[in-house]
Amino acid sequence: MTDLQECRNEIDRIDSEIVKLFEKRMKVSEEVAEYKIHTGKQVLDSGRERDKLKTLRGMAHGEFNALGVQEIFQQVMAISRKRQYQLLTEYGADAEQDYEIVDALSLNDVKVVFQGVEGAYSYAAMRAYFPEEIENYHVKTFRDAMEEVASGRADYGVLPIENSTQGIVTDIYDLLTEYQLYIVGEQAVRADHVLLGMPGASLEDISAVYSHPQALAQCKKYLEEHPSWKTIKTENTAASAKKVKEEGNPAQAAIASREAGEFFGLSVLAENICHNGQNVTRFIIVSAKPVYEKKAEKVSVCFELPHESGTLYNMLSHIIYNGLNMTKIESRPIPGKTWQYRFFVDFQGNLEEPAVKNALRGLEAEADSMRVLGNYGQQEEV
Repeated sequence: MTDLQECRNEIDRIDSEIVKLFEKRMKVSEEVAEYKIHTGKQVLDSGRERDKLKTLRGMAHGEFNALGVQEIFQQVMAISRKRQYQLLTEYGADAEQDYEIVDALSLNDVKVVFQGVEGAYSYAAMRAYFPEEIENYHVKTFRDAMEEVASGRADYGVLPIENSTQGIVTDIYDLLTEYQLYIVGEQAVRADHVLLGMPGASLEDISAVYSHPQALAQCKKYLEEHPSWKTIKTENTAASAKKVKEEGNPAQAAIASREAGEFFGLSVLAENICHNGQNVTRFIIVSAKPVYEKKAEKVSVCFELPHESGTLYNMLSHIIYNGLNMTKIESRPIPGKTWQYRFFVDFQGNLEEPAVKNALRGLEAEADSMRVLGNYGQQEEV
């Protein structure tokens, strides 16, 4: 019978040789990087790597070993590229970027657009993020808000992108890829839903409840306790409060914020109706100008990938290898490309940091397309 300890000792000797050969290979890889730096040649040579992997597979004995060799050398080549990206940054060969770094965003005497009406959570997010001395106005749809900023009629737009209960706002992710706008800030707002009705109305009077689909879903358990109530979807929570006030029907109620009730002169008929006590909505602040603050600490990117095995893993490895903390990943279908997806990733960092530069260089080089959506910081929750 083979002695286990002898096998382990032999593996240790082999591993030691592999480490020596790996370091020798990386040394040569650095020399390749120096050549590419001086000649402007791209780091990734997909054709060369495919041919090399095919050759290496052919050297192995058996299909299992062939697949193993392929996986090993895919990783070795990926690590080699990452080292070359690092050297490019160290040599000062920074990738081109449109972004301008500023000490602080210009928030005074600006025009801000938000989707919805006064009293909506987007209105609350705007009030929390911007000083009072601003001009603001509202539009009907998310696209309308994007158009206002893209056209220059508004300096900033305030849009919801994620809720802690219902997840992402998919329309916003899609619009971010359609419009050349930039995320310059974010604001979290606690969505404290209440049931609003006409002054003097009671729960026994209610037969119909209006609100945004997400708010209705967030209060589903409470609504199920009143099966006779008809739920009706509206564009946003504040619009539902406005509708109840304008129609003046005591049989109608709205799920909205307490502030919306105060704004439209409605009474609170029920409190704490959301089944998630930590119901928070995150809003983004978008601008047509690609700027970021020195103190910015979050980077948002989106990218499309070749429809091949392992491509997403390879992309995310640029974030992991550079020691960056990925905080979010989402995917959205790409219109016109069946079963292909665009990925949205958030990670901590600043565009001035070498680790971020290295990661972005790798992402841009190895994706079909990649765009930095913004570098920004989070405001305290309100």
